[in-house]
Amino acid sequence: MIENLQYNTERTKLIIPEYGRHLHKMIDQALACEDRNERNNIAKAIIGVMGNMNPHLRDVPDFQHKLWDQLFIMSDFNLDVDSPYPIPLKEVFLERPDKLGYPQNFPKYRFYGNNIKRMVDVAVKWEEGDMKKQLVYVIANHMKKCFLNWNKDTVEDDVIYKHLLELSGGLIVLTSKDKPLSDSHNLIKLTNKKFTKTPVNKNNKKPYRNFKKRNNN
Repeated sequence: MIENLQYNTERTKLIIPEYGRHLHKMIDQALACEDRNERNNIAKAIIGVMGNMNPHLRDVPDFQHKLWDQLFIMSDFNLDVDSPYPIPLKEVFLERPDKLGYPQNFPKYRFYGNNIKRMVDVAVKWEEGDMKKQLVYVIANHMKKCFLNWNKDTVEDDVIYKHLLELSGGLIVLTSKDKPLSDSHNLIKLTNKKFTKTPVNKNNKKPYRNFKKRNNN
C-alpha cells in the first residue's frame, strides 16, 4: 500500500511554474546554504539550468539579465548572492502598472473605425486647396472600402458623402457632382486579393498559371 502521497494542491505554490518544481527546490537549497561562496556557485548553476531550458537564448546578454531577475523572483527576493546585474526590488515588482488610456469614444459608424475619424479631423484643419481635395478623396475611398468590408453589397457614393458630412461636423461637403469614388467591385476585388494566395506548383515553386502557359506554348 502506498502511503504519504503528495498532491500539488498540498505543496508550496510555484512562483514561475514553467521552470518546474525541481528548479524551485534548487532555489530552496540555495536559500538554506549559509556559505556565501557556495551559495553563489549554486545560483550560477541554477542560471545554467534555466538557460538550458532555452538553449537558443541562453547566451544573449539581455536574456541572461532576465534569468537573474527570474531567479530573484522565484526566491521571493530573499536570495543573497552576487548578481552581475542590478538586483530587482520587491516593491518595484509588486507595483501596479499605470492604467492604459484606451479610447473610450463610441462612434456612430463603428465599421469605419477610430482612425477614419482621426483622418477626417485632420482634413478639416487643412487649408482649402488641391492637397485637401486629394486627402478628402482618399478618405472617402477608404470609407467606402470599410463599408464594403462590413456589407459586401455595393454602396452608393451619396451614402459615403452623407457619412463624411456627419463625421466632419458638416465641414466637408462632397456631392455626386464631384469626382466619383472608386467602383465598388474594384474595391471588393482589392480587399479579397489581400487574403487570396496564388496556387503554387510544389515541384518548381512557380504559380500554376505560369506553368500552364508554358505547356500551352
